[in-house]
Amino acid sequence: MTAFTPPIAPLQLSQGIVIQNANQRDAAAAQKTVQAALQNLGLAQDVVCSSGKAAATNLQWVLKNERITAWMPELNTFELSERLNLQSRTVTDDLAREIWLTMLVSPVAWVFPSADELISAVRMRLFIVQAARKTALSFHTSEAERPSDCWTYQEETGFTVLPSSSLIEALIKATQPEATGLVYAFSCYRATEYILLLAIAQEAQISNPALLANLQKQWETRAVMSGRFHEVFLRETGCMDAPLPISYYIPGDRVWFRNPDDASSDVAGFEGSWVFYLGSGQFSNFWQRNKPFTLASKCVDVYQWRNGTTRDVNGEWHMDEELVEQLVDQTMAQPDEVESITQHMFRLRDPKGVYALGGCMDTSRESPRWVRPETTDIVLPGMY
Repeated sequence: MTAFTPPIAPLQLSQGIVIQNANQRDAAAAQKTVQAALQNLGLAQDVVCSSGKAAATNLQWVLKNERITAWMPELNTFELSERLNLQSRTVTDDLAREIWLTMLVSPVAWVFPSADELISAVRMRLFIVQAARKTALSFHTSEAERPSDCWTYQEETGFTVLPSSSLIEALIKATQPEATGLVYAFSCYRATEYILLLAIAQEAQISNPALLANLQKQWETRAVMSGRFHEVFLRETGCMDAPLPISYYIPGDRVWFRNPDDASSDVAGFEGSWVFYLGSGQFSNFWQRNKPFTLASKCVDVYQWRNGTTRDVNGEWHMDEELVEQLVDQTMAQPDEVESITQHMFRLRDPKGVYALGGCMDTSRESPRWVRPETTDIVLPGMY
């Protein structure tokens, strides 16, 4: 067998995608798989492959420097689809192109143990965006509803799936009105968990049926929620000490917009807003899915929470959501005011518990863990 020799490439501006291969045979196979994926999307000529820094059999793919400068200057990915005339909102291949291109310019290497795991990661991001665009819910912080034909609830186990129901179908019924004709009550955080779980389950159905069976068994017995869900299923990229660039997003990222106003952030459910980046400069809007947020409209929305906080008849603080919606609509009709608010909000957030000069932008993004049978790092709690 001829020894595999990766091409030599000049130093790049980004860390891009790295696959850690055990040997030269795996490296050759990985290069072939990734090259085919890039070729199918018409991106191969824009990408450089080189040997990784840690080991000769590791491979690294990055976008060419001149493409980064032209398409995503200063790692601003918001305008990528417009610059390349990608129809990411309606054309699956264009959404896949946007995912690949934004991963290829990542300032933090996206490291995978195999090319197959990379292919699964891209596909899960596609599933996340597609589901988030279809999701429509009724916002509620203290109440929750699920379709009774496939879900049941117990305080100690949360919402679990009836044994006769498919987890994938149950998640779709709970979040996508076309499946039932009804809209169910959710918090934004729980909604993002359902969409992430749906994407993981859909990918497991394709590439790891054993994982899907375990997910099904887990949710028939006990739901994994909140901090535990994050630990089990998600990988977080970026942190307060090493924040991601403020304009750098990959379609499928779970994103938090923090409420930087001390007073209104005490209203339950309005500490911040969990959304997905959909690509094309848009963020998910589960409450009005036909009006996805832009960066500006999301900044205005979170900003106006401070002006929608009122006391109810019992003297308790709550959010007047109709008033917030009116204020947002009024503001969006005033370009100068939109610009002013966006400049105020489009800053990295302060640390937890601090309300000073920070804006609403988080320092990290979240995405699913590995799912392939040989390399998955999803370890279920074992409560089933």
